Amino acid sequence: MPKQTSAARSTSIAGLLAATSLTLALSGCANYDVTAPADARADAPAAAVQAKDAQLAAANGAKIADGKNADGKNGDAKGSQGGGQATAPGGTGDVDCRRAKCVALTFDAGPSENTPRLLDILKKEKVHATFFMLGENHVAKRPGEVKRIDAEGHELANHTWSHQILADITPEEAKRELSRLQDAVRKITGKTPKLMRPPQGRTDEGVSKVSKDLGLAQVLWSVTAKDYQTNDSALITKRVLEQTQRDGIILLHDIYKGTVPAVPGILKDLKKRGYTVVTVSQLLSPATAEPGMVYRP
Repeated sequence: MPKQTSAARSTSIAGLLAATSLTLALSGCANYDVTAPADARADAPAAAVQAKDAQLAAANGAKIADGKNADGKNGDAKGSQGGGQATAPGGTGDVDCRRAKCVALTFDAGPSENTPRLLDILKKEKVHATFFMLGENHVAKRPGEVKRIDAEGHELANHTWSHQILADITPEEAKRELSRLQDAVRKITGKTPKLMRPPQGRTDEGVSKVSKDLGLAQVLWSVTAKDYQTNDSALITKRVLEQTQRDGIILLHDIYKGTVPAVPGILKDLKKRGYTVVTVSQLLSPATAEPGMVYRP
């Protein structure tokens, strides 16, 4: 069974399968750490909690001094993105998911020809997302999109170089799959991803060790539209909205034709339901993603 960590939820492989419908092809019991975003936040070091609170207080104070709230309207410093009252000025960067009704938005397997349109939508809606990028035929061929993802405040993350199933290859091969993407993103942006998503969500103790050695935390998901099966944007929207709950992680792909057209409707309905849409790191804050750890709602 996954070993216990302080305030981290120890989860059996059977439970992981039932909760996320992931096919983790593992034999016997695993020996790696799994935790949920809420548990990670609860277990954040006291110094990180104090720093987060000070950041939020300072941001709110600055906005109050300016005579505006987080919407840029006159009044007190109550935010409005999604549920709103738990956000500080500055949009998603200052959200407090300990109080706000947050959900993380993630996109896998890009960038692609669809990514510029997606970035336009996210910019218009003032939403930031986490992009788990592939190297071969994506990052390697679209460095401009990678630069734009970073420049517009989104989170850069790793989905391997060529989408090999990490649990099915040797540790040395898994390390190359992840390192090659790390190096490519660093060369383009000067930044190194801290998060990775194993292809098909398949991980094991060996993958966790490689991830830890490379400084990468593993991020699974709780919401999938299975957009690789359909180009029906209405169906994609329906599936996302039906599955979304607080502290969830939404998995979409910006490589499929029907996905990007679904995003405006998804964001509109999520905000209507009181959600604040954030990156994975914002969902975990004031905790910091721990290398090797598997994060699953």
